[in-house]
Amino acid sequence: MDNERNIKRFQCNVFFSSSSQRLLGESSTTRSYNRWLMVLIALLLASTIILTVFFALEKNKKKTKGDDDLCLTPYCIKAANYLLDSIDETVNPCEDFYHFACGTWLKTARIPEDTGVQNIFNLLDTQLDLNIIDLLSSQSPNGTVEPKAIINARNLYDSCINEAGIEVDGVEPVLSIINREFGGWPILQGPSWNDSTFNLVDILLKLRKYDDGIIFSVVTATNQENSSIYDIELGQGTLGLQETEYYNNETDITAAYRQFMTDLAMALTNETSTIANDVSAIYSFEKNISQYHWTESEQRLRDNETIRTHVGNISESFMTNFNFTNYLRQSYLIGNITLLDTDIVSISEVAYLVNISSILQQAPPRVVQNYLIWRFMMNRASSMPRRIRSTREQFDRVFKGTSAEPLRTTTCANYVNDNMGFAVSRLYVQQYFNDIARNQSKEIIKNIRSSMMMMLQKATWMDDKSKTKAIEKAKVIYENIGYPDYIASDNTTQLELMYAEYIFNTSYISNVLQMQQVKAREDFQTLHEVVDHHAWGDLPPTVVNAFYEPSTNAISFPAGILQMPYFNKDAPKYLNYGGIGMVIGHEITHGFDDDGRQYDQDGNRIPWWSNDTISQFNQRKQCIIDQYSNYTVAQIHKNINGEQTQGENIADNGGIKSSFFAYQNWAKENPNVDKRLPGLNKYSEEQMFFIGYAHGWCAKFTDAYAYNRVLTDVHSIPEFRVLGPLSNFAEFDRVFSCTPGQGNSRVNKCAVW
Repeated sequence: MDNERNIKRFQCNVFFSSSSQRLLGESSTTRSYNRWLMVLIALLLASTIILTVFFALEKNKKKTKGDDDLCLTPYCIKAANYLLDSIDETVNPCEDFYHFACGTWLKTARIPEDTGVQNIFNLLDTQLDLNIIDLLSSQSPNGTVEPKAIINARNLYDSCINEAGIEVDGVEPVLSIINREFGGWPILQGPSWNDSTFNLVDILLKLRKYDDGIIFSVVTATNQENSSIYDIELGQGTLGLQETEYYNNETDITAAYRQFMTDLAMALTNETSTIANDVSAIYSFEKNISQYHWTESEQRLRDNETIRTHVGNISESFMTNFNFTNYLRQSYLIGNITLLDTDIVSISEVAYLVNISSILQQAPPRVVQNYLIWRFMMNRASSMPRRIRSTREQFDRVFKGTSAEPLRTTTCANYVNDNMGFAVSRLYVQQYFNDIARNQSKEIIKNIRSSMMMMLQKATWMDDKSKTKAIEKAKVIYENIGYPDYIASDNTTQLELMYAEYIFNTSYISNVLQMQQVKAREDFQTLHEVVDHHAWGDLPPTVVNAFYEPSTNAISFPAGILQMPYFNKDAPKYLNYGGIGMVIGHEITHGFDDDGRQYDQDGNRIPWWSNDTISQFNQRKQCIIDQYSNYTVAQIHKNINGEQTQGENIADNGGIKSSFFAYQNWAKENPNVDKRLPGLNKYSEEQMFFIGYAHGWCAKFTDAYAYNRVLTDVHSIPEFRVLGPLSNFAEFDRVFSCTPGQGNSRVNKCAVW
């Protein structure tokens, strides 16, 4: 919610959308998490020692053919340990494979107090956070001249963890901007606020200078029809509570949201006479806006309503009460870009823009000013002194179902990584990443790409021309693995240029405000540049995720995800293919999901399938939508939104198939290479593929977190990311001797690919 940069077309990722939405907070007390972590490490160490001794004794016994099939390397013993601690063999895998693979893990996993969720992804992310903290806390070796980007990343981190300095800075740096630049915040000034100088365009532009896309979103993005150039994207802004549904009913969350407004205002002023009425008016105004806000599902269904025009023709193509032509021209001047009449504009959520323009014209200036500054403050509260941060913390506890804040070091490491990730990644790659992982991943990608091309070839519902083009698209998908080469290069010119304006001092709030202005300028400065289809993208190597970008037809697998349990250079291939292999297959399949299939091999959104093939695809897509819409999250008694999650569900289904077929092909070419794990040797290599795959999605969360996920995320809840794809996969039935219709398995299987 802190990130107001509302970009409509973003990279499709394999993990949770909300995982990257880190809210800047702080911990006043050291939580018990470290104690739990130490206990867990001790238990794992003890288990490993016991297993090692056990298998050493077993090796001294008379060997059998079964013993020869066991993998007894340190990694295999570790993998056996974590899988044995996850599986619940009292559950029939044909009846409920998710609880078979994750049942014991679910019984023992503890949800951290500061996240609202525990899953395999979070465990990896926690380790990554610890690594980043170490890297940013350490000093460069004597005699080493580090890039300025690294120095400023450390300066930013140091200022963030300096809580005493944050208290000294106080609230004045932010309030002075509000009073000097924005025209004040009426809720703090009571009846004395004067609306005579209120100017809507002026205040929106000044907020945009600080990277706030409130009410309207204006960003630079790759042109959909010509992926070699950029265009302007105009659309709806964000909501304080993210989605319309939050405003439709009075809940603990809406009450906590209004309390957040009240508490924040009370912490900043002694003039309290109008606070109650102002808070009520702010909330009513935003609730009114929310009724016109398009959901993810509506954006998919109504994409054909997008208007594509030129700056000089906006007033003719798009009639509203708000002068968007002037607003766009003034916005781009923030980045020192003068718009041309011929610059292309893509206008989405048109009905929203028309309705909100009318609402803004009719609303009292005091209400609009109050709302806009509230949103500005909401997104700055976490960077301010303790008494202000605590107002945000109390809201987050209700909204996310947490009971504590993250450790300050974790919060600050995340903030630096989110904003200077490529500088952080240089340190991480040098210290922690092994290029063997990069090379092995290339081999797995090659095999899964071939598998996907085979699946496309066998798609009998496609006509030959569409099929040939689809295969060609799969063949030329560009791959980014681990990190961009310049990260590890002795030549730091590119890194230095990237962060040339990122110059930070000891004042954290000043650094945050500086950062936001830099980011705002960056949003606009690329408009007249040529798109580099081989560029890494916005997200750095230091993330635990993977991505597909339709406009460049590229897949990316950052260094952060190339680790156990998704990948290990010493792992049996069935674990690597069930782990990172499924992730690779998932991202490749995004090129052929409901959105990706509209882009050709060069990333241009143009018709390239026949109408009959599109019709056949839509029928298969609808099967997936209906299937997932019938899944109920028992914890909160709420169904998955099959329309909202369709793209990720298609990718999950295609990902597991392409990875499994690729593993089968590898196993045929490399017979008897993969050995079984100790304690799990009754399971075949193919069964272990599915067990390893499901383990990667084990997850446990609070009710609030689950509700937020179902409401806002384009991914399904993890349980159904296992059960959904496997229920549609005949090979899973064969491998576990399941009868179609039994438990997991569907009789009428949905199959897009």
